[in-house]
Amino acid sequence: LAKHPEIKALMKPDYNLIWVVVLMVLAQLTAFYLVKDLDWKWVIFWAYVFGSCISHSMTLAIHEISHNSAFGNSKAMWNRWFGIFANLPLGLPYSISFKRYHMDHHRYLGGDGIDVDIPTNFEGWFFCTPFRKFMWIVLQPFFYAIRPLCINPKPITRLEVINLLAQLSFDVVIYYLWGVKSIFYMLAGSVLGLGLHPISGHFIAEHYMFLKGHETYSYYGPLNLLTFNVGYHNEHHDFPNIPGKSLPLVKKIAAEYYDNLPQYNSWIKVLYDFVMDDTISPYSRMKRQLKGEVKQD
Repeated sequence: LAKHPEIKALMKPDYNLIWVVVLMVLAQLTAFYLVKDLDWKWVIFWAYVFGSCISHSMTLAIHEISHNSAFGNSKAMWNRWFGIFANLPLGLPYSISFKRYHMDHHRYLGGDGIDVDIPTNFEGWFFCTPFRKFMWIVLQPFFYAIRPLCINPKPITRLEVINLLAQLSFDVVIYYLWGVKSIFYMLAGSVLGLGLHPISGHFIAEHYMFLKGHETYSYYGPLNLLTFNVGYHNEHHDFPNIPGKSLPLVKKIAAEYYDNLPQYNSWIKVLYDFVMDDTISPYSRMKRQLKGEVKQD
């Protein structure tokens, strides 16, 4: 910032995010209606080909909203309510809890017992062969759901209860209107999109040390168009209050800080290398023993 103070001008809400999320919710509602009478094979097909992309993209919209990118820091609660709305087509309550744990990830990156993005010792020990690592990728949504309860359980908040009740009410309405196939499409799209899917390469690309000493990596490939530029991950951790839309400008303005860092151009290759490289496993993360006072949401 001392060298490039113009970056401060990018620290403002991205109001276009609001309309993009609304359109994504409407797209999924349309899909719920269209699949209700399809054969099961086509329900599964469209859940993976279309629903999974929208669902994973929506989780990254929720990531943006968790940083108050939709309405700004001055309207933090507007962002929380909007996150609950964005959560609806995913089928499972996620937004409020994600926000609480994700802020810890930024404050205490790699913090042992705090950052639940770090795999458990069991994951590192068991998923150590190519086949087991492949299965770990397939099962990633389950590990991301269970891991916080094992590593850093937190008391349930009022907003989390509201998130849960809103989600259950939405799911019941979808089932009542359009039946079990629409519900299956919704839930399968979320699970498949967060598991064995090209976009899921970002889970591994972001912080797994393929090169020793480098714990955060950026990806500059085309899938950033579907993921709110989450691939610009060094830039995001440097400036978490800048919306994803503006992160390419951060890289352009401060190119001397980013161009020479290790980077990716393919998340599919990241997944392949993770599975096939015997030197990489869920253990390949930087873990820190935190000192001093720890403040969590």
